[in-house]
Amino acid sequence: MLTLQLINENPEDVIRRLAVKQFDGREPIMRVVELDKQRKKIQKLRDDNAAVLNQMAAQIGALMKQGKKDEANEAKAQVAQLKTSNKDIDDQLSGIEAQIKEILLSVPNVPYEGVPEGKTADDNVVEKTGGDMPELGDDALPHWDLAKKYNLIDFDLGVKITGAGFPVYIGKGARLQRALIQFFLDEANKAGYTEIQPPYVVNEASGLGTGQLPDKEGQMYHCQVDDFYLIPTAEVPVTNIYRDVIIPGDALPKKNCAYSACFRREAGSYGKDVRGLNRLHQFDKVEIVRIEKPENSYAALEEMKDHVQGLLEKLELPWHILRLCGGDMSFTSAITFDFEVWSGAQKRWLEVSSVSNFETYQANRLKCRFRGEDKKTRLCHTLNGSALALPRIMAALLENNQTPEGIKVPKVLQKYTGFDIIN
Repeated sequence: MLTLQLINENPEDVIRRLAVKQFDGREPIMRVVELDKQRKKIQKLRDDNAAVLNQMAAQIGALMKQGKKDEANEAKAQVAQLKTSNKDIDDQLSGIEAQIKEILLSVPNVPYEGVPEGKTADDNVVEKTGGDMPELGDDALPHWDLAKKYNLIDFDLGVKITGAGFPVYIGKGARLQRALIQFFLDEANKAGYTEIQPPYVVNEASGLGTGQLPDKEGQMYHCQVDDFYLIPTAEVPVTNIYRDVIIPGDALPKKNCAYSACFRREAGSYGKDVRGLNRLHQFDKVEIVRIEKPENSYAALEEMKDHVQGLLEKLELPWHILRLCGGDMSFTSAITFDFEVWSGAQKRWLEVSSVSNFETYQANRLKCRFRGEDKKTRLCHTLNGSALALPRIMAALLENNQTPEGIKVPKVLQKYTGFDIIN
């Protein structure tokens, strides 16, 4: 969530930047400013009372030593009154702090100055393009037909076992899926990321820490009996490793990667864009997460983008990078770059990664801080990105590499699959 310091330093600038995200922040931001003024006044009264109590404690001790019992008892009565007053003050303080937190949890992160204005995905900016477009004939099959033809994925069996959006990978399809996971993890390891194997369910505090709650509770699977949530991405458990942690400054950056299954309800999704692997309720993904000092986070963001770009190049897929406009960004992100690959038979771009810098927004919720050389603690910057999400990568690989002889496997995956063509 936004820090009080950021809001109090220039509330009008915060309101202006929130407008880039199509969020009207004037009422909540100005309400927070007013509540924080009240909080400071009450806090000063509390501090003043504490100072008086300390003085009176010393005074009572001195009176008792001097044998002035009546005066000491009178002072003790005054102390009791102050403590009762402090209890009322503490209640007021807690109430105001709760109001401030409730408002801040409803306010999205402010976008970075480099975020373009815009309302929808149509306003995103293509920043970079690479890779060769596949040369496919008019008879090219979409991946769901290829999956059936070569017995790679059974969508109907997934419906039988669970429901729509839960495919079953079979034989070479399962091996290709596993090859992609291992390839992505190996590449992350080469880039200096420490592998984590996280839980797939998290508690409410973890969801709040990374911003999935209260914004996206409708998209998360909720285990109501235990009050746990199935993770929508490994970002949630991995970033929460650093919740309520003060990291030594010389121990930064923290670079982690994790493979996990991901679970998303995708409420409201329908139509041709959800067919096959295009949009699932359960899918596999390798995530990269970084905890950085603020002054280093944007250099780290560029490194993460280069890492994802390198994966797509090694897979020989045509790709482009989008700089998301304010209206298409997530609630928690300060800036986001989406990577999309070309799906040859569907003749459309498919999103396969989002790489984001959250600046201090998540860290403030998480209380994720580092201690600098001056011994002072400051909030970290958190970043994450998909490296990569598998379903649409699989879709593009199957479609773009189809030939009359079968589906060619990219060279970089052949040592993992043990075969170079699916036929």
